[in-house]
Amino acid sequence: MESTGLRYRFPQLFAGLALLSASLIVSSFLWAGAIRNIKRVDDALLITGSAKRPIRADYIVWKVSLSSQQPTTQAAYQELKAWIDRVQRYLAEAKVPDSEISLNSLETVSVPELNNNTGRETGKTLAYKLSQKLEIRSDKVDRYAKLSQKITELINEGIPLTSEPPEYLYNELSKLRIEMVAEATKDAKARAESIAKSTGNRVGGVRSADTGVFQITPRNSTAVSNGGSYDTSSIDKDITAVVSVKFGID
Repeated sequence: MESTGLRYRFPQLFAGLALLSASLIVSSFLWAGAIRNIKRVDDALLITGSAKRPIRADYIVWKVSLSSQQPTTQAAYQELKAWIDRVQRYLAEAKVPDSEISLNSLETVSVPELNNNTGRETGKTLAYKLSQKLEIRSDKVDRYAKLSQKITELINEGIPLTSEPPEYLYNELSKLRIEMVAEATKDAKARAESIAKSTGNRVGGVRSADTGVFQITPRNSTAVSNGGSYDTSSIDKDITAVVSVKFGID
């Protein structure tokens, strides 16, 4: 009875409280619906897919260097020139065309004289060291890989050459990368569908995709690098592509 009396005495107060209660109930339903909508929008799977292919180098870069050290630049040059000529004759005998050989610029370094007691420079020049490098670039990978192992025969003639390990390259990388990304993305989708199926869901569209680094490693190697790798020491290699893809879930 008392509450009835209050309702008659303060009708505006009770009307306001009733309106507030109704507003809170409506807001609760709207907020719950918004939460459900947000949950549906954010439902996604982040999947990593990969693809791997064997490749074989189709280009070789091989460098041979020689140097001579003599009291004068003239003497050093004459000796170095004789050695370079001998190496060029050797390559000609091996039927290496001139178009595949380049001769780099001559480098000259003065060798300072040192004091025998203190080990400090005396300010005089003891000798001059001249160096030059021959470079072979070709698509005849197997042929020059074998020749790079045989050219050290010239050392038996007294020629102090240094044959650097050849670099084995692959010229179709730009085209292959595109194909590898497509394969890695397919692999990611297959993984996503397998996971979604096990939970009773269905894979939707792609939300985002990030291409990882490419790993070009010697055949059957397990070595990887965070910044990617490009092995040039082996003819037979593996290339691996990794892609991270976010799929929507329906």
